[in-house]
Amino acid sequence: MAKRPNNLSKRPERADERVDVLADLLATTRMTNLVFGSFELGTPWALRVPERGDLSFYVVSRNGAWLEVDGVDKSLALSAGDVVFLPRGPRHTLRDATRRPVAVHELGKAECSGVHSGAAPVKLGGDGPVTSLVAGCFRSSSNVYNPLFAALPPIVHLPAGDATLSPWVAATVQLILAESQSPGLASEVVLGRLVDVLLIQALRAQAQKPACKEHGLRALRDPGVGAALQMMHARLEKRWTVEELAQAVGQSRSGFAARFHELVGEPPLSYLARWRMTKAAALLRDTDESMTEVAGKVGYDSGAAFNKAFKRWQGDGPGAYRKAARLASAPARPADRSGP
Repeated sequence: MAKRPNNLSKRPERADERVDVLADLLATTRMTNLVFGSFELGTPWALRVPERGDLSFYVVSRNGAWLEVDGVDKSLALSAGDVVFLPRGPRHTLRDATRRPVAVHELGKAECSGVHSGAAPVKLGGDGPVTSLVAGCFRSSSNVYNPLFAALPPIVHLPAGDATLSPWVAATVQLILAESQSPGLASEVVLGRLVDVLLIQALRAQAQKPACKEHGLRALRDPGVGAALQMMHARLEKRWTVEELAQAVGQSRSGFAARFHELVGEPPLSYLARWRMTKAAALLRDTDESMTEVAGKVGYDSGAAFNKAFKRWQGDGPGAYRKAARLASAPARPADRSGP
């Protein structure tokens, strides 16, 4: 599926601006989706999927399944209308609802990539009741830090009929299933947009859960820490101190620092330094701004200091990173078939 890049450097700059932190996280790391397509799995069946490292997802359209994720003790029962996200793309197994012993079909990486929306469903298994799935993944356009996804649990489950979920979740699921079952013109684009919406709804739902304990997500709804994150994201060039941030949200320095660490998973200035490098990577990747301009936008007066910091965080210097990112995103050139 074609990538849909977002240029994030063209934000209006106002001294009092507060940004939507979730939107900034998603846009800066430029998550793109690939809807592999649909599977029709006849009972008995079992499907093992290799580790991919991308955020994988499944939408169950008919019957049910059991999901077993490597490193997670309990299996998860899935029903028609359920959605499940696997943020770190681990190795996992899907089985029919009976869970009877059956030969497991190993789905190779090439086989995963070969399926795409609009193609005929992949049919596997026996001649019993059929479970239908829509599957895909989200992939970051570059290897940059995403504190939101790094802190998510191994499984994010949106059960059908959950009264705590927004009705828009069920509506989006139904649109995805309808489009996948009866594809029309530009179906890949339609499915891609719908899956983007579904991911955002899943993140919203996860953040609003009373029992949510994940770093990052619960920080967004905390009045003090959430406001501080908004300010840091809006004015990345400012030389923030912990005292300034605490004062701005009406808290003591020690109380604010402890609360921030508890909810975000690291101290305020550590988070700020890491996010500056993530934003710098996006500017290098998506704009033609000079190294000096990029350095200034992420809070560095000295190009040398920026170069050193960027190399420490990303592994390569800014110039090498920009060159590699441009090469990776360049369209493949057609082979020369002119011959002698």
